[in-house]
Amino acid sequence: MHYPETKLPRVGTTIFTQMSALAQAHQAINLSQGFPDFDGPQVLLERVGHYIRQGDNQYAPMSGVPSLCEAIAAKVERCYGRRVDAGTEVTVTSGATEALFAAIAAVVRPGDEVILFDPAYDSYDPAITLNGGKAVHIQLMPPVFAIDWEAVARAITPRTRMIILNTPHNPTGQTLGPDDLQALSELVADTDILLLADEVYEHIVFDGAAHQSINRYPDLAQRSFIVSSFGKTYHTTGWKIGYCVAPAPLTAELRKVHQYLTFSTSTPMQLALADFMRTDTEHDQRLPAFYQARRDRFNAQMASSRFRFTPAAGTYFQVMDYSGISNLPDTEFVLWLIEQAGVAAIPLSVFCQQPPEMKLIRFCFAKSETTLDQAAEQLCKI
Repeated sequence: MHYPETKLPRVGTTIFTQMSALAQAHQAINLSQGFPDFDGPQVLLERVGHYIRQGDNQYAPMSGVPSLCEAIAAKVERCYGRRVDAGTEVTVTSGATEALFAAIAAVVRPGDEVILFDPAYDSYDPAITLNGGKAVHIQLMPPVFAIDWEAVARAITPRTRMIILNTPHNPTGQTLGPDDLQALSELVADTDILLLADEVYEHIVFDGAAHQSINRYPDLAQRSFIVSSFGKTYHTTGWKIGYCVAPAPLTAELRKVHQYLTFSTSTPMQLALADFMRTDTEHDQRLPAFYQARRDRFNAQMASSRFRFTPAAGTYFQVMDYSGISNLPDTEFVLWLIEQAGVAAIPLSVFCQQPPEMKLIRFCFAKSETTLDQAAEQLCKI
């Protein structure tokens, strides 16, 4: 028997899975994969148990439990001043990654081009490829990783269907500012180019800055799928619950894919999230300070190490330059680091189609203070 040729010849097991497995095998501190080592709010966890015991254990509506969709719409208005229709413009998905895939599958056709920025989250390119599109990679250059909007203008062709944005940005921790969104608005005006905004770290922005959500910009919002994640906001990544906000015509197309991809998402968890969002409207406002304290604690201890860095502007990731330690490629250096320091990190080059010369790795600081202290102590011994 001859098996069919792979549709994703460049894709293997994700770097996150690889590094977490290596961390476990070497009993290393895992600062690689982006998940907290602490639980979400106790009240939220208890509400899940309440709904399980109450018998809310069957399928949720395909588009999401109405109370949760309404809570999402209320949050979008509270945070960004945009009013959206909970019934026709909000869809709950099985994780943000599902929402990203569904959005791409809904509108990208064979031959369409999709612009994305490297380092890019690793699910974008495969989703484009599987749907017959062509991923057009624009490399962001270290150390600032700012978007060159003139390069974007040059990359746009009559076949450009979509531009994917990620802010705050994984893996670099950078954020887009108002000037970026103004430049983008000017580029796509009078075109039919769609936007896919990956905003899963929307509430993790530091140093008093405001998250520049596409929701703030009506001319951009009308052409956008805006994706976020409850896992990142409520420290519950294992629940795999995200959502997408989009104009009704785009939402209708996304739901056509979503209903045959996962159909619906855990009912008791949706109901619990809806309750928590209604009763604690300040959790997302407290999140920047919560994670900035961890960023600052980790960075203060790493200041005496041989790593060099600029504090992350957002996300719960800190990029560090190891060029003062080793000349190894980053994919080899992270293996060396596990063996020599007992700490797992992620190499930045794996997020790039054609990585530039750089010696950068990413640490996750969504960890307990004890974990961060121990990791920093071991890294400072190098």
